[in-house]
Amino acid sequence: MAKAKSGGSGVQNKAIYSRLSFLQQAAVFLSTATLETDSVKILELKKDQDATLQGAGRRLAADLRAVSLKSRIRLNPAVKQSICKFCDSILIDGESCTSEIENNSKGGRKPWADVLVRKCHTCGKERRYPVCTKRPKRKTERPVATPDQPDMMDQTG
Repeated sequence: MAKAKSGGSGVQNKAIYSRLSFLQQAAVFLSTATLETDSVKILELKKDQDATLQGAGRRLAADLRAVSLKSRIRLNPAVKQSICKFCDSILIDGESCTSEIENNSKGGRKPWADVLVRKCHTCGKERRYPVCTKRPKRKTERPVATPDQPDMMDQTG
């Protein structure tokens, strides 16, 4: 018997998308997970286990990147920006990275020149991402004032 044709409502590579989603969620969870204990003696074990959990999170982030490259599926830019390209650690503002907005234009006067700088605490590398601010039109593309438009002209007399 032949299969009934569907209306194309299914997603191709659904299993791969599910795997990517799981890897991303697990990597974020393991990177943020901390073991809470009260005993002083167990604190040394806690640091080692936290490092182990963060290492597992880094491994899952590396697997996430590898699976997306092998299956040729593009990751969402927000997901790509949340993973350090150099050490594969998950970047969480305030915990594993610092974020600043720089504007190296003349005195910071150009709002479209804002750049988000994220510095990883694990490897110390910085990545720069443009902040999407709409750039004004060039002078040649702006509307030209004509004598027919009274609001554009000087009305002194």
